[in-house]
Amino acid sequence: MLVLEDITKRYPGVTALDGVHVSLTAGRVHALVGENGAGKSTLLRILGGAAPPDAGRLLLDGVAVTFRTPRRALDAGIMVIHQELSLVPELGADANLFLGLERTHRGVLDRTGMRDEARQVLAQLGLALPDPSVPVRSLSIAQRQLVELARALVRRARVIALDEPTATLTPAEVAHLFTQVRRLRDEGSAIVFVSHRLDEIRALADDLTVLRDGRNVWQGPAGDVDDAAVIRLMVGRDVEYVRRNAARPRAPEPVLQVRGLTRAPAFRDVDLTLHPGEIVALAGLVGAGRTEVARCVAGADTPDAGTMELAARPYAPASPGDAIRHGVAYLPEDRKRDGLVLGLSVRENTTLPVLRRFTRAGVVQAATERAAALGVVQRVDLRPPEIERPAQTLSGGNQQKVVLARWLLADARLLIVDEPTRGVDVGAKAELHRQLRALADEGRAVLLISSELPEVLALADRIIVMREGRVTGELPGAGVTAEQVMALAVAA
Repeated sequence: MLVLEDITKRYPGVTALDGVHVSLTAGRVHALVGENGAGKSTLLRILGGAAPPDAGRLLLDGVAVTFRTPRRALDAGIMVIHQELSLVPELGADANLFLGLERTHRGVLDRTGMRDEARQVLAQLGLALPDPSVPVRSLSIAQRQLVELARALVRRARVIALDEPTATLTPAEVAHLFTQVRRLRDEGSAIVFVSHRLDEIRALADDLTVLRDGRNVWQGPAGDVDDAAVIRLMVGRDVEYVRRNAARPRAPEPVLQVRGLTRAPAFRDVDLTLHPGEIVALAGLVGAGRTEVARCVAGADTPDAGTMELAARPYAPASPGDAIRHGVAYLPEDRKRDGLVLGLSVRENTTLPVLRRFTRAGVVQAATERAAALGVVQRVDLRPPEIERPAQTLSGGNQQKVVLARWLLADARLLIVDEPTRGVDVGAKAELHRQLRALADEGRAVLLISSELPEVLALADRIIVMREGRVTGELPGAGVTAEQVMALAVAA
């Protein structure tokens, strides 16, 4: 149906795509994989008309086409659903579905007709909205994903590209989304699916293209290559994963003690202890209250009740800045919104919490600041270690490394990491795991929040499981199974 032939795209100082070729077939799901920075997002921008290629061409049904704007691509039946959804939050699902395609009757918007059709289209995707005109900001992330898919149905899209659509979904929501994607595939659409999760690729993809450094390194039926080979193709080397298989000795004095911590309605009566040199995981389903606990410890929220002690002293941070001064660092779940100042450089983001350290008489000592920033980004293996590059131009994995580098420079003794590898490729994930383990081995305490059970089982020395705002049990990191963790996460 659609061929991207010898696509090349250059930006100042970097070649994002170099002669990439991808063929999309009606009625098949084509997975696109590669490390962060491999060129996947750039390829989707070209496919969706958001960026023109510098060389190469697109063939739709064998005819060369040029999309100078996203609207041109939409008119040709090509829709890209990006990881950051493009819905207008204050509009209803009906208005979002027909944005740019508004129906009129004698020059007046046919709101009733659009509302009724929106209700029918959404019902086809298993989303029953009694009132489709309710602002989509009130919908869950999973429901918004389905609204985006419904936009593709309204526009009768022939090619639908989904960029990391499952990054913030629960397993049940992922299963429902996949059911709808398969239905669209069976109705004749060509689907492009971008994901870092190889289990999802196995569950959904018919065909597979692997990109590395902006070039094709493999293409063919997804069943013709195993996971280990895909990882080697993506990163150009074997990836060594951190494994914590043996019980570790625990330091006698805890770094953090939490007793009866409560913030209604998110969580209540939470007890938690962290010792130097250990990684403690907070496990549980999305909505269990894990992030809310972390935000209280990090000073972002104030608990209603309970006590905290840091190094055996009372601890009640009034703000994140207060927590930082006490040596507590927080790597938030949404690194773009809460973890970085995207318009600032890597250097500025890295030194921001400790800028006074490099300031004399109100003037930043540039050489000292640069040297410190460069040293710490090299430690976290930022690739390339360009500290004057704007943070917004980095891949997801590199952005997470910058956030981690910041807290290494701040010399935090307690690190709270919330979904640290969400949207991160396998190579960067393995490197982040190694960094977290190394930090614990240096004597720091790490509180890990992750919805990926393999990550929890690989890293955690202890696992505290939460359900509906309460702690339901604690498990040792060594020898525990995913079934044991899930049993506590869903226990009544």
